[in-house]
Amino acid sequence: MRSILLHLIPASLYAGVGIAYWRSYTAARAPAAKGQSCMSLRERLFLLLTLIAHGAALHTAIFPDGQMRFGFGVAMSLMVWLAVCFYWVETLYTRLDGLHTLIMPAGVVASIVPLIFPGEHVLVNAASPAFRAHFVIAMLAYSLFTLAALHAMLMSIAGRQLHNARFSRLLACLPPLLTMEALLFRLISIAFVLLTLTLITGVMFSESLFGQAFRVDHKTVFAFVSWLLFGGLLLGRQLWGWRGRTALRWTLAGFVALMLAYVGSRFVIEVVLQRAG
Repeated sequence: MRSILLHLIPASLYAGVGIAYWRSYTAARAPAAKGQSCMSLRERLFLLLTLIAHGAALHTAIFPDGQMRFGFGVAMSLMVWLAVCFYWVETLYTRLDGLHTLIMPAGVVASIVPLIFPGEHVLVNAASPAFRAHFVIAMLAYSLFTLAALHAMLMSIAGRQLHNARFSRLLACLPPLLTMEALLFRLISIAFVLLTLTLITGVMFSESLFGQAFRVDHKTVFAFVSWLLFGGLLLGRQLWGWRGRTALRWTLAGFVALMLAYVGSRFVIEVVLQRAG
């Protein structure tokens, strides 16, 4: 019962933040000024409290009884939690009103997923410093790419509305699409560096524990496919100025490949095959 409440509390808080923001935004008579923060101080503090509650629930789910468990549900929840943390910081500098409507529902789902798919996969090498470094860097990369994917979806929606001359009021205070595109590539560039470090530390971790520097499995293949896609996107941006739909498609393709690297494999093992290993 206590574990259930730990996950339902942040889910309720995420929903409350989203509803409060929606009401305050729709009740305003005019769109906020460009330089104004997309969240009030009260909403910002409320979201910070939500992140603390979500983090506490994750800590309980990942470290029960002195062990480290990390299954499909917890992986999804942790990635979204870190993405929301990055989003909270990013909104201090940039107006991202429309992304709020994607982030809050994602937070609700991410809080509940560990209850539906608790997972029993125990990480036996959790005490290894090499593994810890690999794990932290990988989760940071995953979360930044998650935020980049949500950002790309928002850009796609905004671009379609602008093209059809039906720009909704909720998206009216977003930065220009070129500014949002620059932010997207900044997220991808940072995440790409972290993904590169993830692959390097993964090789080091594999060599120190298994005596071989490279293990060919589905996780490794999809991780390298994602790395090639994002690397190709950044190269295309630098050499040929890729932008717009081309950039969005490459971003989403790279994100899907990255999800298949670990989250997808855990989903197949735990949900489809119903195995803990």
